Amino acid sequence: MKRRALQVSIAVAALLPVVAGLWGVTQPASDGAWAGNHHRYLSGLLLAIGLGYWSAVPEIETMGARLKLLTTLVVVGGLARLCGLVLGDVLTPPVAAALAMELFVAPLLCLWQIRIISQSQSALPGIPRLEPHLRHIVPQPCAYPRVSRSATGSFAPWPKSLF
Repeated sequence: MKRRALQVSIAVAALLPVVAGLWGVTQPASDGAWAGNHHRYLSGLLLAIGLGYWSAVPEIETMGARLKLLTTLVVVGGLARLCGLVLGDVLTPPVAAALAMELFVAPLLCLWQIRIISQSQSALPGIPRLEPHLRHIVPQPCAYPRVSRSATGSFAPWPKSLF
């Protein structure tokens, strides 16, 4: 149930960058040739981020690294947008909504995925599988007393240095 809610939430949240990215790629920019070209490039990146989130939805349990990478990209972009506000950009409703998605929604979805996955796994998920390969590290109890060679060449059950 929680897994399904997370999948739906990520799919719905990723709809925004997909739609905005497609819109930005297809709409002409009015600031000149280079600005229009750069606008399309950045819109393509936004589209790719949304598609990346969508690609993680079917196997959400195994996509932690992908979600963390995508969320990091989104948060860095949000911090750049926030820096623009500090430098004098105007805070409009679309900018405020984008900041909310970039600095709150995306990180919360990533944390939600981490929490759901950690609750569904054992405390040490790889240990049962690795245990046969790690036995040489853990000392095993000895079934017989330690035997050492005495100065005379015969074997004694304890070292002579103890006496």
